[in-house]
Amino acid sequence: MADVFLRRLTRWQADQQREAIADLYMTAYGDTADDRQTFEDRFAEDVQRPGFDMLVAGGTPLLGCVYGYPPGREGVWALGLQGGVPQRVEELSALGRVFTIAELMVRADHRRARVASRLQAELLIRVEAELVTTLIDPANEAAKAAYASWGWTKEGLVTPGDAGGGDLEVWSREPH
Repeated sequence: MADVFLRRLTRWQADQQREAIADLYMTAYGDTADDRQTFEDRFAEDVQRPGFDMLVAGGTPLLGCVYGYPPGREGVWALGLQGGVPQRVEELSALGRVFTIAELMVRADHRRARVASRLQAELLIRVEAELVTTLIDPANEAAKAAYASWGWTKEGLVTPGDAGGGDLEVWSREPH
């Protein structure tokens, strides 16, 4: 397989590419995807967050993308990590030293070709945080295996208000 080109998008470019990114989302997640409008609404909010950063892979159509942002002082920990939040994590959150990967997706026909690992690594190069987090559906064994292979650690479970009552796993690692 030929090498896949990665490029960083500005906030404006990301917003201009909203339809292509939504197309990628629907293709990457298939039957397990939220409806398209729900994703587009969430993406429109995320693009406006301070510190938003995004990379895409490929051209037309997009093959993959990753984006994230500093979650603010509380981040995913405000959702109530079952079993409590470790003190170091609380301190880093309070200091604004956390970055959250909100979305990492790759088309099925380009998985296991290092696209996701390259996207993640390239995004994190510019991250000045001391801890990176993401949320993963506990049923998504492929995602959990991928993140574990990249050095991420499961921290516990949270129950976000918009998750339909379902728990999500919090995973974290140092960015570099």
